[in-house]
Order: sequence, then structure tokens, then C-alpha cells
Amino acid sequence: MDESARSWADGAIAAMDVETTGVDPRRSRLVSAAVVMIAPTAPGRGREVKTWQWLADPEVEIPVEATAIHGISTETARRDGRPAAEVIAEVAAVLGEVWTPVVPLCVYNAAFDLTLLDAEMSRHQGRSLPLSGPVVDPLCIDRHLDPGREQRRRLSDVCGHYGVLLEGAHTSSGDALAAARLAWKMARVFPVDVGSPAPHVLHEAQAAWYRATKDAHADERDRRAAHATARGDHVAAGKLRAKAQGVRASAEAWPVLPVRTPTQSAPGRSSSPGSGRMGNSHAPWTADEDTDLRKKWLSADPVGAAATRREQIASDYGRTPGAIRSRLLKLRCDPERPGHTCDEDRATELEKAYAAEYGRV
Repeated sequence: MDESARSWADGAIAAMDVETTGVDPRRSRLVSAAVVMIAPTAPGRGREVKTWQWLADPEVEIPVEATAIHGISTETARRDGRPAAEVIAEVAAVLGEVWTPVVPLCVYNAAFDLTLLDAEMSRHQGRSLPLSGPVVDPLCIDRHLDPGREQRRRLSDVCGHYGVLLEGAHTSSGDALAAARLAWKMARVFPVDVGSPAPHVLHEAQAAWYRATKDAHADERDRRAAHATARGDHVAAGKLRAKAQGVRASAEAWPVLPVRTPTQSAPGRSSSPGSGRMGNSHAPWTADEDTDLRKKWLSADPVGAAATRREQIASDYGRTPGAIRSRLLKLRCDPERPGHTCDEDRATELEKAYAAEYGRV
């Protein structure tokens, strides 16, 4: 990695990868994980790389299909792995240290890895994964900026396409390091779309790109459903439309996908964004809205004006800025600092300040 051009990729970069028991991020379990931190050192001395690695006992059988990919069997995980709850807690703690509003987290196919980690934290800790800063997903970027390439988009394929070294494929540490290298290379290959924007701006762009890709898949299912209806196959048409609806709904929350039942649709609002009405002021918050609100706040420009950002978000939700501030605090986001979470002490301090503001003390 040279220092020929200035962008976020010239600074510190964090990366993560997980190996799992399956392909459903909400139901599969974590088997191994790695977090890599790449930081610049003195000029001419390259970069310093620090790696954290974990092997977990997922507490369920590891299917042979999964073992064939990452090489970790149920026997190995039970013998050498640590309790899953301990591993999940440590992974989250390390991410909280290295992943910040100005240090992006590089994850290949982030929607899978981060959703799985979010599910594991909910399972073992009863809380969601804190989105500490922006995400850079080389898969999302590659799909959007080179959509016509007729090549599989596995990590090894994309590394080969961009000339990026992949060492230890299907090991958490090897794949995490490769994700960071890919992100750095893409910042050079696509300087306008990837390298130049601030990390939080790139994060928002990827969310839109991800949504566009999924919407295109949903459109294709709807077209197939229309053909099935024309043939009189209403059962197949119904299944295709349901899948299309699910794909569109899941695309609304990137990089952590929402928990949905098969019949759930994307959350609606009683007033249109920007209409000026507070039609949702007294409506209860849904889990999907909480996920989206947290994502919006933690990916915001950390040097931006908090009040302005709250007003923008309030308009999106059809709520008041005060309601947004209150909800952010419940989600342990710092309402006065875009892009930041807050701990219990900070939350208590803000609660007292807001109570005094409204004359409740």
C-alpha cells in the first residue's frame, strides 16, 4: 500500500470476517472470527497490522458442508473453541475499540457478517450490534461499479480480478485482511466513487447501491410472477411475489438486515417524508425503524451539527426533533454527537439535562 493519493484509505482501516455454521445470518452460528487493524506508521515504514482471532464452540453441530469450506469440524470447535458467549462479547469489544466514525470497518458481504454478529449478540447478550462507524463492503462496491462483469463474485474471484493477494482463503484472518486490501485497492481504482468521499458518505452510498441491487432482483421476481400468472400458475406467482416483497423489505436496512416474518412488509409511515406533518409523533417505534434510525445516526458526519441532523431525520420519519433525540438516547446513541454511541454515564448525564430543559426537575 503506497501513499500516492490521499483518501480515507490512506488512514487506519479495520476489517472483520466470520466463518459460520450455515448461510442464514439470523439462524447460523459463529464458528471463528477475526478483526484486523491496519494503521499507517512513520513515512517509508509501511503499515502496522494487528490481528485478533477467535475460535468458538457454536453449541450446535457444524454441518459437513460448512466444514468443507472453512475446515472446522464440530469436534474441533468443541475441543479447542471457547464458549460462544465469551467470543461474541470479545469480538464486540474489539470492534468497539477499532471501529470508529473515522476508521471504517471493511467487511466482504457485510450484510451477512454483520447481521450474523448482530443475531449472535442478541442471542447471547440481549442487545444489538453497535454500529460504531461506517462500513466499506468491497462486494457491494464491485456489484454496483462493475455490474456487467460475467464472473462469480466470491472473495477469491474478486481478489483475482483486482490483483489483490488472498492468503489463507476461508480463514477468518485471511479473509478479513483480503477485505481490507480490496477496499484499499478499490479506493485507487475508483477514486471518485470510492476513494474521495468521506467514509460516512461512502457508507450511505453503499446503502443506496445495495438497495438498488436488491430492488432489481425483486423486480425480476415480479416479472417471473407475472409470467406465472399468465400461465395460470397462481401458487408459483404468489410465492415469487412474496419473495420479491421480502427482498425489498430486507434491502431497507444495510448493513445489518432486519428480523422479519414471511408476511412482514417494509415499514410504512403515516405521512410522507418531508411533508411537514408529524403524523407519526405518537406512533410506537418498530424494531425496523430503530435499526434504521441507529444506522442513520451512527453513519452521520461526526463533525456535523447535531440539531440539523436531528431535524433532517425527524422530517424523514414524520416525527419531531425532540422525539428523535429521545429515541436516539434510548438506543444508546449520543443525540448531541452525530456518529457516536454513548455509555451509561453519558446517557444519565443527558437524561438529566433534557429533564431540566423540559422542567421535569
